[in-house]
Amino acid sequence: MGQKRTDEFRADAVRIALISGLTRKQVASDLGVGLSTLNKWITAHRDTDVVSKEGLGLAQENDRLRRENRLLKEEREILKKATQFFAGLKQ
Repeated sequence: MGQKRTDEFRADAVRIALISGLTRKQVASDLGVGLSTLNKWITAHRDTDVVSKEGLGLAQENDRLRRENRLLKEEREILKKATQFFAGLKQ
């Protein structure tokens, strides 16, 4: 049978999973718990104040900015390659 975790540990795990920007799989692995266990804890704490509305909003904004940053980096790489291609045609 698995380890018995404290309520504080569970609440901290839920908080980390919701606001860290890491995937649930990464958080579960880092904390040494199963993914299904972490998902159960998140479901159980969904209606509690484990994460403030402000903290959750900041986490969502952080996720959006990370996606946007990744997209901009990809676009920059495409433009670099296009510049190199066209610079090679001029020679």
